[in-house]
Amino acid sequence: MTTLAAPAMPSLGRQMLNKVPEVTLWFWIIKILCTTVGETFSDYLSDTVGWGLTNTSYVMGAALLVVLAIQFALRRYVPLVYWLAVVLISVVGTNITDNLTDNFGVSLAETTTIFAILLIAWFILWHTVEGTLSIHSIVTTGREAFYWVAILLTFALGTSVGDQVSEQFDLGYLTALWIFAAIIGAIVILHFAFHLNAILSFWLAYIMTRPLGASIGDWLSQSKDDGGLGLGTTNTSLIFLALILALVVYLTISKADRTPPDAT
Repeated sequence: MTTLAAPAMPSLGRQMLNKVPEVTLWFWIIKILCTTVGETFSDYLSDTVGWGLTNTSYVMGAALLVVLAIQFALRRYVPLVYWLAVVLISVVGTNITDNLTDNFGVSLAETTTIFAILLIAWFILWHTVEGTLSIHSIVTTGREAFYWVAILLTFALGTSVGDQVSEQFDLGYLTALWIFAAIIGAIVILHFAFHLNAILSFWLAYIMTRPLGASIGDWLSQSKDDGGLGLGTTNTSLIFLALILALVVYLTISKADRTPPDAT
């Protein structure tokens, strides 16, 4: 699934090469791996290490700000920096939703509604200012700022939706996994068979990969009594982090996910 390029429009910030990867199969594989780590690594730090949700949120939030500062300083897409930012933003997005539900008593239905409204409003603002939501056009600091805020909101929303389906609706992790996989499959069919708008298809699939990855992570890491395979958050996080690193190294060497210059 790819996004259509859009004509360049005046925008805030300096002009750069496109700052995000080409949407290929590699993109979706690493994205799902990152969302899985976002769920399991957050649980690992807060529960296994014993930092607690609040301290985990502070540490991961600070780490994300540092990596995003490096990402914004770059003038082109660098796989290691970009995907490290996605891993961290996955953890932070999870923490935001968990803090609202666990520490402030906001229901999952309310967080789902809140983040859905915020994301739609952000997309409207982004399109109003920039004239496009295509990730092939992240060539200025202004567009990059819109992009990363949208990514954070998709992770927070995806966490809410995933927890609601697997826990509040009591469907279990494996059932939730298949539900979200089926939804993504339906989006793919609508895009390729019925020509659903490419940019809309991309963002719908992007949102749904968050609860899909979280369901995979919970299914692998949680105990068998809770409906999981019992690998634990430590083992699951290490396995997926290793896979992400291996793929990022491959993409750094092969440059298989670089956006063609004419696409921007």
